[in-house]
Amino acid sequence: MKKSLTNNIGLKLLAFLFAFMLWLLVVNIDDPVDTKTFDSIPVTIEHAEVVTQDQRSYQVLDGTDTVSVTVSATRSVLEKISAENIVATADMRELYLESQIPIEITIPGYEFESATANPRNVQVKIEQNKSDTFPITVTTTGTVRDGYVLGNVQADPERVTVNGPESVIDRISKVVAQVNVSGLSEDSSIDAVLTYYDSDNNEISAEQLANNLGTTGVKVNVTLYHTARIPVTVDTSGVTAADGYSISEVTWTPEEIQLAGEEEVLDALEGIRIPADAVDITSISQRTEQTVDITPYLPEGTRLVDENGNNILVTARVAREGTKSFDIPVGSITVDNLSDSLTVSGYGSGDDLEVHIGGPQEQLNSLQLSDLTVSIDLKECTKAGDYEVPVTITLPSDAADCTVETSVTVTVTLQERTTAADNTAEEDTDNESSGG
Repeated sequence: MKKSLTNNIGLKLLAFLFAFMLWLLVVNIDDPVDTKTFDSIPVTIEHAEVVTQDQRSYQVLDGTDTVSVTVSATRSVLEKISAENIVATADMRELYLESQIPIEITIPGYEFESATANPRNVQVKIEQNKSDTFPITVTTTGTVRDGYVLGNVQADPERVTVNGPESVIDRISKVVAQVNVSGLSEDSSIDAVLTYYDSDNNEISAEQLANNLGTTGVKVNVTLYHTARIPVTVDTSGVTAADGYSISEVTWTPEEIQLAGEEEVLDALEGIRIPADAVDITSISQRTEQTVDITPYLPEGTRLVDENGNNILVTARVAREGTKSFDIPVGSITVDNLSDSLTVSGYGSGDDLEVHIGGPQEQLNSLQLSDLTVSIDLKECTKAGDYEVPVTITLPSDAADCTVETSVTVTVTLQERTTAADNTAEEDTDNESSGG
């Protein structure tokens, strides 16, 4: 028996080797080794305390905290591996040249021939930490409920100490706490998140930054004020006309303002009065206007809702003895004899026209602006352009003894009338030029 086993041993070994190679060939044909690349694999930095314990910090450069990983394994294994199975780590203890950390790839639970990261190293910048203290600026978004307006908004605390890489700290220009006040109707304390900005108002990532607020964070205390519309009155006793004239009317605009303040203060407020010594309109012979700042006359504890709405325009109109003056809106002008090819696009500055009418006082007293017929004749204006034309003012029959004592003109701007056909032609031209 033993002899039969050792007979032709060379041929038997050769046959065994041939069978083994055939088995390898079959295995590789059925389940060959292949490669596959997985993108965007995050790299975890391990043992960062090697750097941070010395009051230093590191910053990953060039996006090397994510890598592509090429895995070589049998096809059956590759089909089971996903990006989530791949673990990429960089051990800070292996830092060399003070800037590079080798990346190690593991795929727990799977057998593979090789796994290579691209890039092979995490690039880091190591620098000293720095602390600095910044005031916290509060910004708000949204709108509070109707009947209220924002009062004071204040961060608590008002300052924050930020620690991080020196180059990042030096870039910080301001620290902002932003809160949404939409729908607020009472004083509130709102949690806020700090955002860091550079001098160009670009946001700075807070990933490498820490602050002294701990788990408490920052709150923004929001105070709301009630609002109310308050009438404005003006003491016009100091307004006087020149000899031969009389004050026909004194008006002011706006006649009411919107104030913000404590509810009980606003409820007790009947109006805002501008005193006579604030209105310097004396000895006038024509319509005169003056702007008065109402701010000094606001009650304590109130403020304007519109900070730019502090000006009150006081207008005094005069009439000569035996005359009455009117301010005629240019929009009330009737246009006669306008060419069918033209249209009126505007009247100079758009200001009202001041007209003086003289006559018996009884007739003047009953004369109203609505009684006047105001017109212009554009018969001579045949082309587009600006024309200064006389204004015709016709008085009613019950003012037969009255006359218009002022010569009034108005600048009218005419332009070519656009027809529906013109619009269609213009659209066709635009389509042709755009290749349509």
